[in-house]
Amino acid sequence: MKKDLKDLKGLPTLADLEREVLTECREWGRQRLAQRLQALADQTGEVFPPVPAQTSAPDAAHRIGAGQTDR
Repeated sequence: MKKDLKDLKGLPTLADLEREVLTECREWGRQRLAQRLQALADQTGEVFPPVPAQTSAPDAAHRIGAGQTDR
């Protein structure tokens, strides 16, 4: 039994299926990584995600622009 071409038009293409599965895989991997990092942080007593260190702005007198050398 052959299917009508009209019936096949509604099916996703192989490329569509591949994109969908890869997107799901990336999301699952991201979530799994976050879980494992959180577990490691819980074991070591650290904070995840890490809090960015507060750094002061560099002094304008010490900045070196593109193409300039430090003298």
